Amino acid sequence: MYFRLVDRFLELSDTQAVGIKNVTAAEEYLQDHFPGFPVLPGVFMVEALTQAARAVLEKRGHRRMVLGEVKALRYGSFVRPGETLRVEVSLDKAREDGTFVFKAQGTVVRGVGLAQAESPAETAVSGRLILRPLRA
Repeated sequence: MYFRLVDRFLELSDTQAVGIKNVTAAEEYLQDHFPGFPVLPGVFMVEALTQAARAVLEKRGHRRMVLGEVKALRYGSFVRPGETLRVEVSLDKAREDGTFVFKAQGTVVRGVGLAQAESPAETAVSGRLILRPLRA
């Protein structure tokens, strides 16, 4: 099963990406996470950041890249139905071993039409992602 966790990109280049995920009450996984207090699962936030980083690498001609490692991961605010997760990734290093290091952050944007707001969004997730080529 594949979850597309970036609804659209606001910016996309070969070094950075900004995308959004609008969380709606219709998301099936929210029924169980958590009953009575639905929130976007943390692992889905990391996957949204990974999908944004993968889009950057595809712009650079790198296909079939996967998440190899996450460093300094921190969670902050919850993302609830009716809110938007704004994901931002920027390429920090391209290593000789074929891996790529990204600085990554996801912020909660509350309210309609605020997906492009720079602030006062609250951090939901942040860390460094290391993507590597898929091994055969």
